[in-house]
Amino acid sequence: MASSKADQHIQSRDARGRVKDAPSGHWAYKILPPALWPYAQLARWDRPIGWQLLLWPCLWSTALVAGAGLANVDATSVESVWSVLPSIWHIILFTIGAIAMRGAGCTYNDLVDQDIDDKVDRTRSRPLPSGQVTRKQAKIFLVLQALVGLLVVLQFNWFSIWLGVGSLAIVAAYPFMKRITNWPQFVLGLAFSWGALMGWAADRGSLALAPVLLYIGSIMWVIGYDTIYAHQDKEDDALVGVRSTARLFGARTKQALFVLYGGALICFAAAFAVAEVPMPALAGLLAAAAHMFRQIRVLDIDNPDQCLHLFKSNHIVGFLIFAGLVFGSLWFVIKPLI
Repeated sequence: MASSKADQHIQSRDARGRVKDAPSGHWAYKILPPALWPYAQLARWDRPIGWQLLLWPCLWSTALVAGAGLANVDATSVESVWSVLPSIWHIILFTIGAIAMRGAGCTYNDLVDQDIDDKVDRTRSRPLPSGQVTRKQAKIFLVLQALVGLLVVLQFNWFSIWLGVGSLAIVAAYPFMKRITNWPQFVLGLAFSWGALMGWAADRGSLALAPVLLYIGSIMWVIGYDTIYAHQDKEDDALVGVRSTARLFGARTKQALFVLYGGALICFAAAFAVAEVPMPALAGLLAAAAHMFRQIRVLDIDNPDQCLHLFKSNHIVGFLIFAGLVFGSLWFVIKPLI
């Protein structure tokens, strides 16, 4: 095939080694040999937005537990700045775990959805429906990624280990939900928000109301952004019988997003209040709120490119909420010195 590596994405299912909805010029195609490209595509290494969105609830929870109770503590009693900041070790573990488990989840999803992907224009060029990898090879790759995730979770306390294992039932059920319910995004939210519980549990060895509120808010956030994402495929989904909140909400999507994003923000604020984090943490939440409602204002559900762009912009939402929590803890320590 006479095409350069910089142009490795495909426009038809016959162009082997390239995938229509994969980006060109990604590091995975520059560093990995062509024989491994299909595995990078199975794990979506060329599309980091997935593991980033999976990671943010983990980081929120890690930052929330680090700042918990500081609103009612004398700043002079804090031993060091590091004691009020999220655990660097936990951040590293959650990052590795998010990449591994998101990759495993995507591989599993592709195995379950091979028949559907073969009928949808955007997905029929993916490694399994296009024949770039066999089902046996994909299953072996799935196990390898899951083992990495297992090694990560084993670094935490026993409560967190069992909590992490408990999420597997939701992950296993998710690919089938689009066949039986209009709310597959709700099940995705249950899975993608699990980190909101894990971050707190990894530090405390138990759960409390604050991380549960954070979890509920994250579920609504996930439903919202994945509804925007699902509008890309709504016509093909209707043809093959795939259900989604995008099809359910239809022309009322903006109103639904207002409720979902608004509910998420209320839950996040409640989690902050219950955890008694420093008040400046709300600055990040307010910035995130502005960004979320801008998404609603400009959204055109009939513009697939814009839907994808707005979906990806939720990475900014995740960062703003995390940065607000970290800023609140830092401000708590630094303010008496100013």
